[in-house]
Amino acid sequence: MAGRGANGMAGTFKFELVIPERILISEDAEQVVVPGSEGDFTVLAGHAPVMSTLRPGLIEVKLPTGQKRLFVRAGFAEVIADGLTVLAEHALDVADLTPERLAAEIERAESDRAAAKDERTSAQAAAAVERLKSLQREIRA
Repeated sequence: MAGRGANGMAGTFKFELVIPERILISEDAEQVVVPGSEGDFTVLAGHAPVMSTLRPGLIEVKLPTGQKRLFVRAGFAEVIADGLTVLAEHALDVADLTPERLAAEIERAESDRAAAKDERTSAQAAAAVERLKSLQREIRA
């Protein structure tokens, strides 16, 4: 294979998605789209170092074995020379989302919005509600 990355795989880098309970994903990825607070950004092998906070949205991971889509509520992303680490408060694999689980997540995000003590927290919760509702429409389609 031409164009091998630092880990020996062609055009891949180490991707880890960590939630408070455990490491959710630790795999070599070809590409990861991250919902950064300033907008989505795509990470490829050899990406320049970046740190970003996350906004509610989808992380889209392209693995040598296929695609993964995960909803994240908030957290941080750090790109270093040979990898990407995402520390998320909460993450859900879209493939595992049932209509009931999605409805429960929307309810949780709506109660977070209602309980918000400041405008920033309220705006983040509102964004989570909207992103989850769009996922709900997508899953029904």
